Parts: sequence; structure tokens; C-alpha cells
Amino acid sequence: REYEENGKIKKETKYSYNTEWKSEVINSKNFDREIGHKNPSAMAVESFTAVSPNVQVGSFVLSKGLVDKIDNFKQLSLSNLEDPHADVTRGGDYFYHSENPRRPEVGDLRVSFFYAGLSGEDPYLGSADVVTVIARQRGDQLVPYHTKAGDVLQILYPGDLSVEEVFQKEHESNTMKTWALRAAGWLAMFVGISLMTRIFYTLVDWFPVVRDLVNVGLKAFAFCVASSLSLLTISIGWLFYRPLWAVLIACLSVLPIVIAKSRVPPKKQQ
Repeated sequence: REYEENGKIKKETKYSYNTEWKSEVINSKNFDREIGHKNPSAMAVESFTAVSPNVQVGSFVLSKGLVDKIDNFKQLSLSNLEDPHADVTRGGDYFYHSENPRRPEVGDLRVSFFYAGLSGEDPYLGSADVVTVIARQRGDQLVPYHTKAGDVLQILYPGDLSVEEVFQKEHESNTMKTWALRAAGWLAMFVGISLMTRIFYTLVDWFPVVRDLVNVGLKAFAFCVASSLSLLTISIGWLFYRPLWAVLIACLSVLPIVIAKSRVPPKKQQ
């Protein structure tokens, strides 16, 4: 907070924190000023992922791209393990370096382990993971498959799936990504047009009533133009593959402008 004292403006900052277990590193190196203490620049134990250099499905070795798709991690149970060190205790599925894990202090550590891609039966971890892979077989390796269209296929899903189910999942994933990109494109157009027309808002900034009305009008203008341009861009992309949909969307792209124009009074249209 800022306050005035003896004719001078002073700034006062108060800090507060609570002690609880965190899963990520919180860098406190620049916390206030280091007077009488020194904050550590990094955690004593950093998070990391160890990947086996040889990951197999049956007798086939997976490529790096397929291995990267194995992400169904499960927490490792530590109930059958002993405390690894006198200063380290075990509680549930965590190792603690703390005098009282229920009341942690700054600097205490809690470590857990996760695993994915179990390739064989294990008395503690359970049965092997089942995955479905679509890739190119090269000897005893499964590598990316390059299609004639220039795409790369290396697909891995957990579970026993049919070919139809795998490609249905890929189709749904591609559809979501496509619409996410379209939404991002519309948002970029809307923000860009809003910034371009900001000059009109600045010109009437001195008049509150007019300023608010102009702001609403500029936002509506940016919304209509961004919607029309986005729909027109989508229709151009579909023109070769889905011509009927492309024509329909192109017609829809004109709709926001037509609606906006229809709301203009007759005298202004003349």
C-alpha cells in the first residue's frame, strides 16, 4: 500500500505464506530482501522422468515418438518398501524428509514415484499394460509410417482397440484441435480489429457518455468483422474437399454484415 508521511509518498509491502506440500518448485530467491537468511535457489530433489532406452511391445521395440505417447502414469505404492535412510520416513505412498510430515516447515521434502508402460508381470505393480499401436514394422522395430500425403503415422493408445476405434479417436482428436485453432484465429482477429479501431475510442475519451457508446459500437463491429472473416477463411479451406459446405459457410460469413446493415436507420442508408 502507498501512504503519505511527512509530505513523502511511501510504499509498504506485506508478505504472508502458509506451509503445505507442493508438487512444483516455488522460486523464492527474490522474496523481499535476504537479510539474516538465504533462500535456496532450487529444490534439493528435482522432479525428473527416467525413460528406458529399450521399450518393447511383445518382441517389437518402440520408436521414441511412440514411447513419448505413453502417459498413463500410476503412483507407485511404497507399502512394501522400507525407509531408505534414518532421516527419511515413509508415510503412505510418500517418502518424507521432515520432522513432522503433518506440520511441514519450509525446506522439508516429500517424494513420490510414478510409472507407466509396465511391460511384464510384477508381483508388486500388477499385470503388464496393454496398448494398441499403429506404425510401420521394420524388422523388430515399430517406426513412424510416412503416408503418400506426407503425414506421419505413429499412434499408441492404452487398451485393446480395433483399427476402427483407433482412427475414430484420432478423428475426434483432430476435430477438437481444428476447432480450437479456428477459435484461436477468431480471437486473434477480434483482438486485432479492436486494437486497430481503438483510435476512435481515444478521440472521444474526454466525453464519458459518448465514449461508452463508441466502445460498445466498436466491440460489435470487431465481433461482426472477425466472425465474417473467420467463416470466410473456413469456407476457403473447405472449398476443394467440401464445396457445398464451403458455399454455405461463405453465405453465413455475410450474415453478420447483413444484420448489422439492416439495423441502420433508413435515412442513414440513403
